[in-house]
Amino acid sequence: MKITHLYILISFFSFNTLAQGDYKDFKLTNAIVVAQQDKPEDRYSLEINVLQLLASSGINTKASLNIVKQGGSPLILSEDSIQKQVLNEGFDTYMLISVRGYDKKFKPSENVLQLEDELNAGHLFPLYREEVTSVTFSVTFYRNNIPVHNELIKTGNVGSREAVVKKFIKKLDKKLQTSWL
Repeated sequence: MKITHLYILISFFSFNTLAQGDYKDFKLTNAIVVAQQDKPEDRYSLEINVLQLLASSGINTKASLNIVKQGGSPLILSEDSIQKQVLNEGFDTYMLISVRGYDKKFKPSENVLQLEDELNAGHLFPLYREEVTSVTFSVTFYRNNIPVHNELIKTGNVGSREAVVKKFIKKLDKKLQTSWL
């Protein structure tokens, strides 16, 4: 009985270490970009801008909007048939982007969910809110339905939806060039 508890404890700490950020070997070569936004215009804007940025750096990309039908559930991305299809197209990485909140004091999550659970999770924060000056994004990468990289990207001095996207792309580009290529 003690061996079973020890095994569970070791498994938990192994996964937890991965979720906390020891990603020295993470390299991005391809990505299905999934903007987790409730408003379709926010999803579209975020996904298209991220696709353009990644493609300009030589990363093979595809938008989830090209896979999930309009109004459809993003859970379709976790289905075996869809995953086999995108793997045959050369994609083994999912890049999930969501708004974590409107404060600069967030820390990366220690408990990163599996891909299906994250796709099913509700995201309450819109891309932009009036009277907010800072937006913090969570960017999580998955391979084989397992989180392999998780980071927060913080933007400041935002005054419009377009400013949020512009500043996020600028910070994402810096992170891409310094850490993910």
